[in-house]
Amino acid sequence: IPTIKGPARSRPVADVVSDARTLVAQGVKEIVLIAQDTTAYGRDRGQNDALPDLIEAILEATPELAWLRLMYTYPQHISPRLIETMARHPQVCHYLDMPLQHGHPDVLRRMRRPHDVDRVCRLIEDLRAAMPDIALRTAFIVGYPGETEAEFETLLDFVTEMDFDHVGAFTYSPEAGTPAAELPGQLPAEVKVERYERLMALQQGISLERNRAQVGRTLDVLLEGSGDGLSVGRSYRDAPEIDGLVIVTGELPVGEMVPVRIEEAMAYDLAGHVVETKTAEHIQ
Repeated sequence: IPTIKGPARSRPVADVVSDARTLVAQGVKEIVLIAQDTTAYGRDRGQNDALPDLIEAILEATPELAWLRLMYTYPQHISPRLIETMARHPQVCHYLDMPLQHGHPDVLRRMRRPHDVDRVCRLIEDLRAAMPDIALRTAFIVGYPGETEAEFETLLDFVTEMDFDHVGAFTYSPEAGTPAAELPGQLPAEVKVERYERLMALQQGISLERNRAQVGRTLDVLLEGSGDGLSVGRSYRDAPEIDGLVIVTGELPVGEMVPVRIEEAMAYDLAGHVVETKTAEHIQ
């Protein structure tokens, strides 16, 4: 991706804030901040921790915004100040997407990615200490050249220990012209598929338990569709298009945000009914 797109360029704060104002004025209830590395915002201009300032500027300009969501953040750039900013502002979704890629340091070294797995574990502890209800999403690549069975099992152990809410997984696919395509130890397709299936089967059980913990909570749900006596939407725990849904009894207006008491949990989705309350539980 960096080869295709070139160096990262941070948009000026004023431009991002202007876009946010325009969207909110049009009735948008959720804004997603996303980049190739959202937490690297400002680094091309010599600013090492500029994302918290951008968040503050957006929220000051759009006090009526319901949700501000952060996607595609890298653990090495998630600062204590960013965590504090997320925890302090109720408009910021207690949700973070961190593409970790693997849980074994040797595989991460071969990927030429940060490989301090212990630091990632401490970061996740810090995030959950500051925001006990935070939902964490990550993504992994299985079958990377040279990945041994022992390294893959370390990844499974890591996923079990970290107890992620959402996990995406991909089988490694060689791309011509990339260093990884020339690495020794290219794995057979059947090995990669088998490891993918084992990882996703493990995560399905973890996701189910994480969802079961939501039963009894009342969550704000942004409605995105309705029909056949039901409505579907998302809570703060679900990013658009990639995470699960909340199924709500009754056909309700699309675009509205309603408090929903969660009554049922599935592996990827929740279900419940609208309740009469001013604010849902996650609004602090």
